[in-house]
Amino acid sequence: MSIMDERLTTYIRSLECPKNPVIEQIEQEALDTRVPIIRKETQSFLSVILMIKQPSRILEIGTAIGFSAILMSEYLPENGHITTIEKYEKRIPIAKENFRRAGKEEQITLMEGDALKVVETLRGPYDFIFMDAAKGQYIHYLPDVLRLLSDGGVLMSDNVLQDGDVIESRFAVERRNRTIHGRMREYLYELKHHPKFETSILPLGDGVALSVKKSI
Repeated sequence: MSIMDERLTTYIRSLECPKNPVIEQIEQEALDTRVPIIRKETQSFLSVILMIKQPSRILEIGTAIGFSAILMSEYLPENGHITTIEKYEKRIPIAKENFRRAGKEEQITLMEGDALKVVETLRGPYDFIFMDAAKGQYIHYLPDVLRLLSDGGVLMSDNVLQDGDVIESRFAVERRNRTIHGRMREYLYELKHHPKFETSILPLGDGVALSVKKSI
């Protein structure tokens, strides 16, 4: 089930302009090796949000091969910095090499290990947090995300609509996906009902939730 008409998605993607050649190359390598990265239309949305917000401290949960961290680094102010977390050992050296290729080693710090444990050790505040890790864990990151995010800070959560499955009854979802399905529905409910967040959920890419932390 597609959450957007395929012809419309194809048209939107056709409007995209070429990026930094290194970013383009890393994106193609990810596609060739079937490493999941943020979709074209989500990349554009992320870039615009970063230009509006102009965050100096970014936390990314889920590095993969470093594509989105490098993309975000293009919009950092001069003294800005990104901290990104990854536990999958096979992808960590690839991400580090990609940071080197892009000349971003000074701007991006990769922390290795289980993000649930790593975030507990971090000290904020972060102006922007990009959530792009295991979908079933999003709800478990939320307490630390709330602690680490500055007042007025932005949380962007990717892949929240699960190719449309999130709207289905849990019994209509494959048994192996039911835990993730339930946790994502719980996560989205929390984002929309938490007194400290103002959240918009968008059917963009595989679904994006954009949340701003209130100063109350």
